[in-house]
Amino acid sequence: MGTLAPATATSFYPAKPLGCYGDGGAVFTDDDDLAAACISIRAHGEGKNRYDIVRLGMNGRLDTLQAAVLLSKLTIFDDEIQRRRAAAHSYTERLSDVVETPAQLPGSDTIWAQYTIQLPHRDAVAASLRQRGIPTQIYYPLPMHLQPAYAQYGEGNGSLPVFERLCQRVLALPMHPYLEEATIETICDGVRQGLQAV
Repeated sequence: MGTLAPATATSFYPAKPLGCYGDGGAVFTDDDDLAAACISIRAHGEGKNRYDIVRLGMNGRLDTLQAAVLLSKLTIFDDEIQRRRAAAHSYTERLSDVVETPAQLPGSDTIWAQYTIQLPHRDAVAASLRQRGIPTQIYYPLPMHLQPAYAQYGEGNGSLPVFERLCQRVLALPMHPYLEEATIETICDGVRQGLQAV
């Protein structure tokens, strides 16, 4: 981390591997000037003191409660990462013959914030899973270049066809470090049954 760009950001959203109970995040950098600017922006753009506003900013401070949650979770973080990896491995073993499972580059590893499969008839399968009481999530159903706020920067529908196609095919399955094998099996059976029904 921190070798590909001048700054790296991470989210502490509750569903993330290292998540707090509310919103939170962090920026990592070894550039002192950039760090100072980030600290200023997170506190309404403050300068030398709290009422010296030197730039546009926001209230992006991590509150004490969220920090306490994160500090506590750090003590079990390594174990939770291993549990997430085991859950992802079980999903892949059970589903790779019927859906496109997440790819991993050789020599790399992930901590599995989500486990997202690609499949045809995604919405029908998601509805089938929901009827069985299995929650799923479709993260970012509309590509960023088609969002109204960013439309002026793109070339519209069809300009990023792979991204647009993926937004119609991806489905995130339940993922957390305490998924039991029986639960994973139930979820995977639900995916298979949902695919058979379409």
